[in-house]
Amino acid sequence: MTESRAWRHALAILAGTTLLRLAIGALVPLFPDETYYWDWSRTLKPGYFDHPPMIALLIRAGTAIFGIHAIGVRFFSILAGTAAIYAVALTSRELAGDGAAKMAVLLLCCMPLAAVGLILATPDAPMLCAAAWALYAVVRALNTPETDDHRHPVRWWLLAGLAIGLAMASKYTAILVPAAIALACILHARLQNKFGEQGPYLAVIVAALVLAPVLWWNATHDWVSFKFQLGHGLGDPQGGILAALNRELELVGGQIGLVSPILFFYVVRAIKRSFEPTPDGVRLVLGVTALCCLAFFVYSATHRRAEANWPAIAWIPAVILLATEPVGSDRSELWLKRGLQLGGVLSAIVCIHALYSIIPLRADRDQVAKAYGWELLGAVVDRHIEAVQGRPSAGNELYIAAERYQDASELAYHLTSHPRVYSLNLVGRSNQYDLWVTFNERAGLGAGMILVLDDQKGEPREIRKLSCCFHVDPGESVALMRGDSFVTRKRLWFLSQWNGEWPARAQPFPWTQ
Repeated sequence: MTESRAWRHALAILAGTTLLRLAIGALVPLFPDETYYWDWSRTLKPGYFDHPPMIALLIRAGTAIFGIHAIGVRFFSILAGTAAIYAVALTSRELAGDGAAKMAVLLLCCMPLAAVGLILATPDAPMLCAAAWALYAVVRALNTPETDDHRHPVRWWLLAGLAIGLAMASKYTAILVPAAIALACILHARLQNKFGEQGPYLAVIVAALVLAPVLWWNATHDWVSFKFQLGHGLGDPQGGILAALNRELELVGGQIGLVSPILFFYVVRAIKRSFEPTPDGVRLVLGVTALCCLAFFVYSATHRRAEANWPAIAWIPAVILLATEPVGSDRSELWLKRGLQLGGVLSAIVCIHALYSIIPLRADRDQVAKAYGWELLGAVVDRHIEAVQGRPSAGNELYIAAERYQDASELAYHLTSHPRVYSLNLVGRSNQYDLWVTFNERAGLGAGMILVLDDQKGEPREIRKLSCCFHVDPGESVALMRGDSFVTRKRLWFLSQWNGEWPARAQPFPWTQ
């Protein structure tokens, strides 16, 4: 492969969009899920309740360099997103040259899925990165003759195994990638011969070795992470046929929004065309991978609500397929350009809205607004900590807690001393805070607690449960704002003189149901 103007353009676009995502990532406050993963990074383990450990490792590395700031939490996730796009460009270049590589970079940089989603510190970033490199390695392995001593395919299978292991150590749904590759090999006559070579089996061994610490952690924790994810996505169906239909429509609408409307048509068409017969079967591998990932989450939506970002892994091979197929007629090329323009505009609007509220949504219904207002709440809680610690009724121990993991992690991040904040989970679902030492396991008799809850009319259920164990006093109400717009309201409660008892949970652990 020789350097060309198109390849240089692709690298320049990738570098420019990376700098833009780094700037936005440094300025936009952290969302509750991001602070949750940041809290994981303070206690590194081979596994966690919700996900494997890769996102925690990336955040720990970033904060070690930049400190506890938004850019520190997001830095390596953003770079992982860049590496994912680069791997897609390399795969497209391998299949159809430098022009296809440039198109692949343009497609991903214009899609809100990557332009916006790859800013956030979530498990999707390392998973998409590793999955993209796995597909690149598999394509190189399939395109390399077994008799070529200088480019022996075994090394590409080894790289594929490493990447697949890292992808599954980022998010469990990455298992769909090797499963789909195996299915594609079964479906294509030439690729069936790969089952007689050593490369694929070496890839499985390497992937298993990479994933071994995650499996060991789950085995020593009653497989809690696997149980949670299976129940989260494939639990008993909720609602009837209309509820399932509504979830499917939400899922499809979310994908159209993340990919952008016009580009959605083109990538779906590219997946469909990948099933047309080809001698080498490489496009079939990419098409089967994309289709299997989409089909799995369509099935998941028949049981439970599927988040819009869950099928993101399907669009990595789909973008490669679109970038490497002939454009077709002049009309098709024109509409593809319009799709890129529309996707770029939508991505720009969302990025600007993350910094300055320009979309006319009520703040309490705006998903972006969930990142705002926590700094003020942290300052108010800091002030109350200083005031309460001087009271005799506070006892020798004062703890900070919330009911939900989102509130607990945001408080831990924004409080000056970054203390361990407890998530009580008395009425909500289990999470990682249940696996750490809990308040009732650590505190001594007479301990006090500042508890942050949603402000509501009447006495909260959590307070009714805790009134048997503490002396309860209501505290200050704090409005979380984004600029001049109201997002939500939290209330502080001062609980003192703990008597050693603890109320029963509304929802048991998954392993005790």
